[in-house]
Amino acid sequence: MLNKAARQKNNLILLLTISLSLIAWYLPISEAISINAWHLLIIFIATIIGIILNPLPMGVIALLSILACVLTNTLSLSECLSGFGDSIVWLVVFAFFISNGFIKTGLGSRVAYYVLSKIGHSTLGISYALVIADFVLSPLIPSATARGGGVIFPIAKSICKSFSDDEHPGVSSKNGGFIMSVCTQSTVITSTLFITAMAANPLAVKLAENAGYSISWTDWAIAAIVPGIVSLAVMPLVVYYLYPPTIKYSDSAPKIAKEKLAAMGRLSIHEIIMMVVFVVLIGLWINGPRFGLEPTTVALIGLSILFVTRVINFEDNLADKGAWHTFIWFATLVMLSDFLSKFGLMTWIGTKLQFLFIDTSPINSLVILSLLYFYIHYFFASSTAHITVLLPTFLVLFVNAGVPGALAALILSFLSTLSAGLTHFGLSSTPIFFGAGYMKTKDWWYIGLVTSIVYLLVWIFIGGAWWKLLKLW
Repeated sequence: MLNKAARQKNNLILLLTISLSLIAWYLPISEAISINAWHLLIIFIATIIGIILNPLPMGVIALLSILACVLTNTLSLSECLSGFGDSIVWLVVFAFFISNGFIKTGLGSRVAYYVLSKIGHSTLGISYALVIADFVLSPLIPSATARGGGVIFPIAKSICKSFSDDEHPGVSSKNGGFIMSVCTQSTVITSTLFITAMAANPLAVKLAENAGYSISWTDWAIAAIVPGIVSLAVMPLVVYYLYPPTIKYSDSAPKIAKEKLAAMGRLSIHEIIMMVVFVVLIGLWINGPRFGLEPTTVALIGLSILFVTRVINFEDNLADKGAWHTFIWFATLVMLSDFLSKFGLMTWIGTKLQFLFIDTSPINSLVILSLLYFYIHYFFASSTAHITVLLPTFLVLFVNAGVPGALAALILSFLSTLSAGLTHFGLSSTPIFFGAGYMKTKDWWYIGLVTSIVYLLVWIFIGGAWWKLLKLW
């Protein structure tokens, strides 16, 4: 429960947001846009402010924005509810349900412990084991919180405790800080690799689709895989150099992993089914278009198999608050973004901003826009908000600078998530790792800044060469 001061602060935020929205509602507007378009933009901005400042749960903010659209006749009720029937929205919900299978069966933890038992004899090896586990789980767990906080964090925390020494607390802190920092950055990178690795990614795909650029699951994965794997390979070494652990070698982590694996026993039938479904889903997401199967249909196939085989049950998914909460705010943002695009607002805003780059070469424009889009995430506590607010406008600017539309959408999508590693609040899972208390804020931000430069270099040069090979530009 919130204390009185917190409630008063949230009430003040709500009051100010509503007051400023009412003032903006009656401001004179350009003849190039309609009254409804302007009013929808105000509701959209108020919604984003609510998501960022969080005076109420995100789902409540989303429902209030729908109510505002209907009561002001900005949109009809059927138009406001259109987002709840979007296939991309249901892809996210189905993926949430499927991910419960990894957690419920223990398969996610088994994968992490198995890798850890094989290469966890050094602190650096431990970090790579956790990175590999995160990578393996990322295609089918669309929540950085569920994957990072629900699977990886408990394992990482138990390892950090194995370094504890009451007489030398700095030893535990240094090793714990290194491991938690690597896990955070790993989740950031793996969330970038697949559409189904994070809930915000399908939103980016939907916004690109609204602008006329289609991105399939395979398109995204192939474009991201090479710079993504290079980033995963390099990142632990960078963190190791920036924040070197005190203990370099230890058999405690493999010992813990082997004990956990022994306690779990042999693979259960449900774990085997979960592995089969995993392989089937990846195969169909890659080859589904050949058979006329959309990604959402493929996810429904996998989910149905898990239901029929009783790997997961329907009642558990009805109680999955995270999935239904995401369903509400995600569907609302999809709807708002869809109608902003239909009203031509994002194109209009992009055209107005284009004059800033009139005398700048296309390459310089691209560099400036990319850096601006990336580092503006310092002001966001949500990749979803970052994408919703900025991606449509920057997509117009990228295309006007000469970048092919589909590639521009992919680059902006990748930058949206990679930038989440800058701070201790940039991604939903980050506060969990930071909250373990092994590292000071200034050290966390320093690592975030340096790794961000590494990511940009990798994705510009290695990614650029890979995309050239793929003939994306």
